[in-house]
Amino acid sequence: GMAASPLVVDDTLIVLPGGANGRSVVAYDRRTGARAWSALDDPQAYSSPMLVTLAGVRQILVFSATRLMGLSPGRGEVLWDYPWRTDFGINASQPLLLGDDRVFLSTGYGTGAAVVEVSATDSRFSVREIWRNNRMKNSFTSSVLHEGFVYGLDESILACLDAATGELRWKGGRYGHGQVLLANGHLIVLTEDGDLALVRATPERHEEIVRFPALSGKTWNHPAIAGGYLLIRNLAEMAAFDLR
Repeated sequence: GMAASPLVVDDTLIVLPGGANGRSVVAYDRRTGARAWSALDDPQAYSSPMLVTLAGVRQILVFSATRLMGLSPGRGEVLWDYPWRTDFGINASQPLLLGDDRVFLSTGYGTGAAVVEVSATDSRFSVREIWRNNRMKNSFTSSVLHEGFVYGLDESILACLDAATGELRWKGGRYGHGQVLLANGHLIVLTEDGDLALVRATPERHEEIVRFPALSGKTWNHPAIAGGYLLIRNLAEMAAFDLR
C-alpha cells in the first residue's frame, strides 16, 4: 500500500506507488484520472512528495527509499539526486527546506541527518553536502525550522541543531516516537504515550513549559492546528483543544 499523501501540482495529481518499470512516481490528470506520466523505478518509503522551489526552479521533492531527488513537475525527470540509504529502506520524515537552495533530511535507525545545497547553472543541477552527522535521527517524525535552528525528535529525545553547521545545541526530554509541530515560537509535542507538551523553541536550552496527558495508548499521529483548535488523535480516540 501507499503511505505518501497525494500532491496536486497544476493539473496533475502526483502519487508514489513505488513500483518498478517506470511506475515509482505517477501523475494523473486531476480532472479525468487519465495517467499523465510515470517515472523511475525507486522503491518508495513513507515520505510524501513536496512542491518546492530550489535554486530558483520549481520542482517536486521526493524522498524515496534510497535517495532524495528533485523531479520536473511536467514529466518527472530527475533534475538532481542525493543518495540516502537507511536500514530497511525506511525514509519516513519530510524533507525540510532551509531557505532558497538548501534541504535538511533526517532518518532513524542510526542514520542521522544532513543538509544539502542545490544549485543550477544553465539548467544543469548539482548538489553538495553541507554537513552530515548522527545528532538528529527522525524515526518517523519530521523536524521543524525556527529562526535558523532545527528542532525534532532524535529517536525519542527532543533536540535542537544549528541548521547552518549541524552543531547540537541541546537535547532533552523523553517523548517516545512522537510528533512535533511548530506554533508561534513554541513546539507542540504529541508524545508516543499521548501526552501533550509545550516546549519553547529556543536554542538556549530545553525548556518544557507544560505537559499533560491528552490521549491514552500508543499515539503516532501528527497533530494539526486549524481555526484556533489543536486537533490530535490516535487509533483509539481523538480530541480538540481550544487555543484561542
